Amino acid sequence: MQLFIDADACPVIDCALQIARSYGIPVVLVCDASHVLQRDGARTVTVAEGVDSADFMLLSLIRPGDVVITQDYGLAAMCLSRRAYVLNQNGMAYTDANIDALLLSRHIAKKIRRSGGRIQGSQKRTRAQDMAFCAALRSLFDAVLTLP
Repeated sequence: MQLFIDADACPVIDCALQIARSYGIPVVLVCDASHVLQRDGARTVTVAEGVDSADFMLLSLIRPGDVVITQDYGLAAMCLSRRAYVLNQNGMAYTDANIDALLLSRHIAKKIRRSGGRIQGSQKRTRAQDMAFCAALRSLFDAVLTLP
């Protein structure tokens, strides 16, 4: 198992690295050339700038049983189809049971924006969100590592 992070706009990279290190799980950061990231204890894969280029690279690297952190519903859906475990930056697990509704909500929001409507932006990130993410990642690692 490896941990892959869609690192272009991920606010929990350091927490994820620390937790993965404590479990002995290798970490791969995937980003495009406009977001070059380097962290001790992680391998960084940088791809050329382009729409979804980092997403498609990440998708090509994962294997069944890997863990992915992403905010992107589309990428999450593709990772689920490859039998990876997927969390968002707040610790919510993307699953086969919730991904269709999430993709639909993204589609509806896009239609509203295209027709001139506005959607409320996200709130400032809180410490509680960071703590929820860290707890969810630990729980996921515990669950996956005890599977036969």
